Amino acid sequence: MIQQSKNILLFFFVIIISGASGFYILEKDLSIFDSIYMTVLTLSTFGFGEVQPLSQGGKIWAMIVILFGVSGFAMIVSSLNTSIIKFKEYKVKKMLNKIKKLRHHYILCGFGRMGAVIAKELHEKNIAFVVVDINEEKIKKINDLRYLNLHADATFDSTLKDAGIMHSKGIAITLDTDQDNLFVTMSAKNLNPDCFLLSRCSQKETGRKLKRAGADKIVNPYIAGGHRMKELLIAPYLEDVVSMNTGQSNLDFVLEELKIDELPHLNGVKIKQTNLREKYSLMIIGVIDESGNKIVNPDPEYELSNEHKIILIGDKNNMELYFADVNINVA
Repeated sequence: MIQQSKNILLFFFVIIISGASGFYILEKDLSIFDSIYMTVLTLSTFGFGEVQPLSQGGKIWAMIVILFGVSGFAMIVSSLNTSIIKFKEYKVKKMLNKIKKLRHHYILCGFGRMGAVIAKELHEKNIAFVVVDINEEKIKKINDLRYLNLHADATFDSTLKDAGIMHSKGIAITLDTDQDNLFVTMSAKNLNPDCFLLSRCSQKETGRKLKRAGADKIVNPYIAGGHRMKELLIAPYLEDVVSMNTGQSNLDFVLEELKIDELPHLNGVKIKQTNLREKYSLMIIGVIDESGNKIVNPDPEYELSNEHKIILIGDKNNMELYFADVNINVA
């Protein structure tokens, strides 16, 4: 690319010197500066006017210079296009080489709203991943975020192979349609049976098909979002809700952050003396002290005070029973 730029500059330098020399020889009254000016003016085809009327020989020479100028401009355009194409090919090749070196990484098929969130979370945790998307605008955003990516169709086996599916740890499939998600799920399972497959679906029937196709887990954003909104609507004080489907029943666990000054009966009490586990099957899994330090899995001998916050985990019904018994309002 640098050599091409040098050649173009050399080409125009030779044309300007040759053109100026021709005008200087053919037009006796032209100075060296005026000859150069006439050459540049002729090459540019702007037509600002001649320094002086040209002779027959000068006009012929001007036409020759114009032909060389047009040819030179065409050469510049062609060279720039070639350079741009080669640069894009170089970037793609460089990206593919980086992807080939990955091991135990994750593949994200689709960079919609859900895929973008997954990518952001993985990036923040410094977990290796590759994004696959066919949309050029999305690829531009992905490149701006400096994520490894492939601008290709995820439904092709060759694309999944280029993304390193043979060495991947898991694949999240969040394409626009359930049909594409189903197709990619079958392809991925065939290429790497040991790879963990997480797929998105919008229809309940598609979820069953995805399971049969080999998906390990299926997420329906509408059902998951509706469940979360329902929990917040009827129990806004719950910090978070985790639902586990065991096949026979659903287990709902909740996390809640509480201030000890809202629970005066726990002030000055050691964790083992709170009886939360024995009476409500609730566990204190963390304490935030007065300095903001987080203590995970605190010692049973740890003494609580009004400046502390505790993080409780347990069954949703038991948590609500505890709130009712201590008569607190944390909404």
